[in-house]
Amino acid sequence: MLKPVIITLFAFFAINTTANAQSNLAQEIGIFAGPVTLQSDFGQRNNFDTNVGNSGFGIGLMHFINFSAANNHESFFTEHFKVRSELSFSHTQLKHYGEWVDKKPPTLAVILLQNMHASSTTVGLGSQLEFSLIKIHDFENTVGSFNPYVSAGFQVNYYSAKVGSHLGDMTLPSVTVGKYLMPSDGRPHGFSTEDGVVVSATGSIGVHYKMTTMSDLMFETRFQMYSNDWIDGLNPNKDVYKENKSNDWQVWFNFGYIYYLEF
Repeated sequence: MLKPVIITLFAFFAINTTANAQSNLAQEIGIFAGPVTLQSDFGQRNNFDTNVGNSGFGIGLMHFINFSAANNHESFFTEHFKVRSELSFSHTQLKHYGEWVDKKPPTLAVILLQNMHASSTTVGLGSQLEFSLIKIHDFENTVGSFNPYVSAGFQVNYYSAKVGSHLGDMTLPSVTVGKYLMPSDGRPHGFSTEDGVVVSATGSIGVHYKMTTMSDLMFETRFQMYSNDWIDGLNPNKDVYKENKSNDWQVWFNFGYIYYLEF
């Protein structure tokens, strides 16, 4: 896991260095953290217990390129857009929830599902284009104001998925439900403890609060869709199990602090 993290760190600092070389751009840095929920093959779809139970935490560093703060020639782009670069980390513990594990009395299949567990860790590096609903200059000059925004972008993500059962060897029919023993997507089974690199698309909606002249608070909800279905280590054969139709995706609830740098 160390090598991908080092690569992402070097890339992140390279972005910052390039931005600092542009004299007509202002810089902002920040940190965010908050709960995340991984929407995956663990648990029942659209189930409250699944959404709450399969939640973890995320944390990250942000860097903004602000075209407005150091620009005397206002345009729609400079007054409404920023570029946000980000290095983020998330970790989630996973179990099965919902009607398939709540059956009474429990059948053998229910017991096998109840004993399955997994963890998913991601490290992401990427950028978003952020659109502010009000003029950035107006927001920056008014302490106590709010600035709603939306953003969209992409990330490159390193993931580490670990899957197991409290009952023992998951390759045994006495331990794992048959649905997950069938080969899937090039793997010998529908489960896999593995590391990998994927891309993801991100979309966010949030609000900045002008706390002081040189600092903001931030809250956002972000949706992140991954390009494969192994982020949680579970992926039943899609040709057989048609309900397994979506790749893994994640929802972040981020609280952040942003500081304006003077150059």
